[in-house]
Amino acid sequence: MNGVFNTPPEIAPQVAEQAVSWLVEMQGGALSPRRQRAWQQWLDAHAEHQRAWDHIQRVNQRLRGLSSPLAHAALNAPQTRTRRQALKLLLLLGAGSAMTYGLREQLPLTPLLADYSSPIGQRRTVNLHDGSQIRLNTGSSVDVRFDAQQRLIRLLDGEVQMTVAQEARPLHVHTAHGVLQPDKARFNLRQFRNRTHIAVFEGRVQLAPQAYPGSPLQLEARQQVSFTPQAWSTPHALDAGSGAWADGILVAAHMRLEDFIAELSRYRRGQLHCDPKVANLLISGTYPIDDTERVLDLLHVSLPVRVKRFTRYWVTVESNV
Repeated sequence: MNGVFNTPPEIAPQVAEQAVSWLVEMQGGALSPRRQRAWQQWLDAHAEHQRAWDHIQRVNQRLRGLSSPLAHAALNAPQTRTRRQALKLLLLLGAGSAMTYGLREQLPLTPLLADYSSPIGQRRTVNLHDGSQIRLNTGSSVDVRFDAQQRLIRLLDGEVQMTVAQEARPLHVHTAHGVLQPDKARFNLRQFRNRTHIAVFEGRVQLAPQAYPGSPLQLEARQQVSFTPQAWSTPHALDAGSGAWADGILVAAHMRLEDFIAELSRYRRGQLHCDPKVANLLISGTYPIDDTERVLDLLHVSLPVRVKRFTRYWVTVESNV
């Protein structure tokens, strides 16, 4: 079958089940040292285990932006068996081309089905034939549909920067929470699970949340706002680090360490944790997102923390006191 998530055919169902079981166990809380060793032994036992683990990690990350009942079961089911079954189905689900196309709207989470995508830890620039440009951040994907009447771009997952070329055909940019209509604009767009955030650098953008009954919001240059399907926050001025990822930089300005670690984890595979004891420490500076290992190594210079590496794929930032 052709997997909806394009699971490599050499990943056997029993290996996929093992990968899902490990993920479910990790979601239940931190593993004991003995279970960490067991997971690492399983991971190292065969290249197929690594492929399955990488794949289920990608699926799990993209579930956060998905509202389908299947994703809800995978993320929120109170019983381990139910959650495992849902995750396994999302990992192994396969169908013919017609069914896959139909699922694309409900399951907009696989970069392998998207028109353009960027893997975790990498960025990509796409130049469209109308002269527009899309820059994709780590783990991001978009669909592009142009015809004689209109131009349509759909952000499926992650974060992009767009520079829009003006022409006669209107351009609409869809996210999970609303529709944007840019005018000679350059802007940054990031889709979270429950909201979308837009920062406008140049031009103007009209914003219409999916279920908002009133008039659209007009955003001007140097403004940013978050929106849900029902409403938007108060527009405010751009942050100093807005869109800095496009230059390979993560900007922190008195950022909680837990939030900083969460942002840094977007740019690397595996598990990156922050001990609750140091979660509220504040960090400032500019950091290279293309070298997350170096960033982790530098943390102890400015903060009373240490980085504990069980493996490269299992890292915890904890107190050194």
